[in-house]
Amino acid sequence: MSQGHPFRHWVQLEQPRLGTRVTFATDDFFAAKERVIDAAVPVFVDDKYDDHGKWMDGWESRRKRSEGHDFCVIRLGVPGVIHGFDIDTSHFTGNFPPQASIEVCHSDEETPEEGWVGLLGKTDLSGDSHHFLEISDERTWTHVRLHIYPDGGIARLRIFGEVLANFEGVDGYVDLAAIENGGRAIACSDEHYGSMHNLNVPGRGVNMGDGWETARRRGPGNDWVIVALAQPGVIERVEVDTAHFKGNYPDRVSIEAGLFDSDAQASPDSDNWRTLLAETKLKMDQQHYFEALEALGDISHIRMSIYPDGGVSWLLLFGRVGRY
Repeated sequence: MSQGHPFRHWVQLEQPRLGTRVTFATDDFFAAKERVIDAAVPVFVDDKYDDHGKWMDGWESRRKRSEGHDFCVIRLGVPGVIHGFDIDTSHFTGNFPPQASIEVCHSDEETPEEGWVGLLGKTDLSGDSHHFLEISDERTWTHVRLHIYPDGGIARLRIFGEVLANFEGVDGYVDLAAIENGGRAIACSDEHYGSMHNLNVPGRGVNMGDGWETARRRGPGNDWVIVALAQPGVIERVEVDTAHFKGNYPDRVSIEAGLFDSDAQASPDSDNWRTLLAETKLKMDQQHYFEALEALGDISHIRMSIYPDGGVSWLLLFGRVGRY
């Protein structure tokens, strides 16, 4: 999927590493239901077959010979507000569903039977294509039910949105950058080798591909990323992890911060950025802990600059929730 897609500033709520799982499908004879939320980009293997026929990288039901249609249920690992979908039919050409629709609900059950609400009506699909579909709804959901009409294969369902964590009664440090708490990377100068959204997922990176990495900079300047905090707060400790980055880690890092009313105001060229962490040397494949930070009070966004380029595996911003 292109890094320039229209929902790139939102979190992918379907990620299995957030705890999301497919709990039910009416049929997955040709391709397992779990693959519809696989984090990897779907592939096509020309000569790969299994006991059910041609192996396909996605969820695929058998040809329906009776009334009705197929569907699958996805339980989000973290409840979230949904702002968009990508129904991806990559590599499904003669076996994609002509139409799809999506329902959602908020439930404590593994696979709810009641309480479903329509979020996306019947939508025409094309084969071997991405279908980016915007949603205008501010409610929080725990489950997604994808309907396909009448049968066929979907390579991936990407669910874009945000996490709205409840910090009521929270006392002490909270990682205000973490996805599961509502933190989001919203913009960056470059993400040629690794997405900015890898910076705040749960757990340290598993390899060099599991971080934010820019192309080699051949001209002046440096690379940067902007992160919206889960909630405004006072940052008291920062961790910058260069795990697995050895010949390509940034030489130095600095972090600026600001208190903004919206993501749009937190633009890279804003005059309201203030230094939180002065320019500091980094080492390869190592966790770096910083507590000697400038006292800025409540902030809502940070801009991490790396010099001149390179890869960072993980960014943690521990602080206390502010007055907002």
